[in-house]
Amino acid sequence: MLSYSIKRVLMLIPVLLGMTLIVFAIIHAIPGNPALTILGTKATPEAIQNLNRSLGLDQPWYIQYFTYLKHILSGDLGTSIQTNTPIANQIWPHLAATIELSFVAMIIAVVVGINAGIISAWKKNSVLDYTAMIVALIGVSMPIFWLGLLEQWAFSVKLNWLPSIGRMDIISNVQPITNLYLIDTLLEGQLDQFWMVLRHLILPSIALATIPTAIIARMTRSSMLEVLKSDYIRTAKAKGQRMFWIVYKYALKNAFIPILTVIGLQTGLLLGGAILTETIFGWPGIGLYIYNAIQYRDYPVIQSGILVIAFIFVMVNFIVDLLYGLIDPRIKYR
Repeated sequence: MLSYSIKRVLMLIPVLLGMTLIVFAIIHAIPGNPALTILGTKATPEAIQNLNRSLGLDQPWYIQYFTYLKHILSGDLGTSIQTNTPIANQIWPHLAATIELSFVAMIIAVVVGINAGIISAWKKNSVLDYTAMIVALIGVSMPIFWLGLLEQWAFSVKLNWLPSIGRMDIISNVQPITNLYLIDTLLEGQLDQFWMVLRHLILPSIALATIPTAIIARMTRSSMLEVLKSDYIRTAKAKGQRMFWIVYKYALKNAFIPILTVIGLQTGLLLGGAILTETIFGWPGIGLYIYNAIQYRDYPVIQSGILVIAFIFVMVNFIVDLLYGLIDPRIKYR
């Protein structure tokens, strides 16, 4: 296990280096000049040239890349062109907001998706099966932006049940400790503020969880159908054990490896998919942070934000690989 973990960590190094190069190339392919965005359209060519020189944008691309890579390896994410402040000091609150949103969305996706898939496989070719798979198909096909706007119209505008935008009320007094507001409010013993933060999370987390819920449900159904055909399942039925315990105690454990793979992939994808959700709901996460940086051609912020998301995606899949052996002892690491 230890040797395998070391090998996987060493394999991550070229992957992460490749990500830095790809991110750098894509960002610099975006049309527009950051200096012109900062100074405005009335800026003189001399002023634009001087600002480009001070920002290092007049250097060849390979020099810019190696300068950027050197800063990344030393733990320096650079300085925002827009605010002229270190990115490392301002990225965590945004990242924490996205992590909190993605975590709640993933809980919804796992709980609803796995149980929907189990029931669908258990009651194969029944009304419950067809209903669950139709809903899953709709969930995969439904655009997040459309669902988000529909949620805002129904639950905020018409019913006035839930807030439609932001992470907390304007008059709230949540004191950031970890910047994970659900945890911070509990640490401070503010249950009313905890409920307020949770109410703000409901609509964006449901919108973000729709696609992974549908994918997890379909994978769970497929995997469970294969396991339910096994001999040991028929033996358990012959012994008179209740089907509920057979499904959840025996079948689910053996069907969980492909489900875990999908959960890991969807967890990483949620961070990228949160950009659209955060823009719609005004959620101050890293997605909205990157979106605003794109408007200002803030290259360091865009590069750092995407790199952080990519790094988390890689680490999530690394953790999933290690969990395989804990779930199924038959898997041997080499």
